[in-house]
Amino acid sequence: MAPLPRAGSVRFHELHTRVARQSSDGDIVTAYDVEYIEIYTSDQRKTTDYFVSSMGFQEKARCRTGALDSILLRQKDIQLLITSGPGTADFLAAHGDGIADIAFACEDPLAAREGALAAGARDLTSGNPAGPAVSGFGAVRHTLLKRTAGQPHALPPGRDWIASPERAAQDGTTTELRLLDHIAVCLDAGTLRDTVRYYIDGFGFEEYSSEYVTVGEQAMDSIVVRSPSAGITFTIIEPDSTKKPGQIDEFLERNGGPGVQHLAFLVDEIIPAVLEFESLGIEFLQTPGTYYDALAERIDNLDEAIADLRKANVLADRDEWGYLLQLFTRSPYERRTLFFELIQRHGAQGFGSSNIRALYEAVERARAATS
Repeated sequence: MAPLPRAGSVRFHELHTRVARQSSDGDIVTAYDVEYIEIYTSDQRKTTDYFVSSMGFQEKARCRTGALDSILLRQKDIQLLITSGPGTADFLAAHGDGIADIAFACEDPLAAREGALAAGARDLTSGNPAGPAVSGFGAVRHTLLKRTAGQPHALPPGRDWIASPERAAQDGTTTELRLLDHIAVCLDAGTLRDTVRYYIDGFGFEEYSSEYVTVGEQAMDSIVVRSPSAGITFTIIEPDSTKKPGQIDEFLERNGGPGVQHLAFLVDEIIPAVLEFESLGIEFLQTPGTYYDALAERIDNLDEAIADLRKANVLADRDEWGYLLQLFTRSPYERRTLFFELIQRHGAQGFGSSNIRALYEAVERARAATS
């Protein structure tokens, strides 16, 4: 994906000035960071253990608020709320385990809510313990919380948190997740442009890149939107309904509509990270050997040896700024919806879209070799 001009360019300035909301004191009202991501789950213990024992998150606090029972996990600036209880029943019945809330940090949450409502959002503040909230996509909402840029995360408001005991350092993993690189969102066909416009008009995001990807007889359209701070990045995807159904259609069916397909976590060195996480029980997708047979022709001057990438099943992609390495987990949930990605960047600013085609071609080569 070839990114559009970034902050500081003339095109960005014109777009940002046109869509930004203004608060009463004249500051630009925008969502600038992900405060936390709330996962509704039918098995809180199992989901918590997945992130703590296998990914190195630390449990920070627990609370019970009305019909919701939540555990707060944190790793660096990444915060996850793992929530179960009667209040999650309707969501779980419709969508299965998955992300119900992507909370945004804002300088002025009330003004941010007004901007989102003006862009077409539904007001979901009533009954939300944390404060102002608006609709996002599908059943996903955005709670809007006040946090000034540069300040540390605080416990989400509106809940009676009880601090959890500190975990011994030797119990942790050696791999660190540096930050939340991006959030991948799947939408119904024909809704991509309106959703992108909502995040631009409602939250001051910028359109960062776009790409139409064809894979065999399947195709998908994607647009990346990002907050001007670069603290929030959504890769938003819809299937092409004129083509044969593919993986996006399958996700939408299993998920009962639009939702978060995966969270991508940035790591410093992906090969040892994958091998460590595998040893701790995380299952990753397997890459056909034929993918690596053609990798040297697609991408040159990798610091990592192709043999090492093959051993860990890690994928590689290059753009004009550099290259990236990535690998996806299998979904740990019964409906096989939400999954996770590890990504290492060597200057690349894209999201690995060429790997969709490369994997498809690798599977076709493997199939031809055995026929």
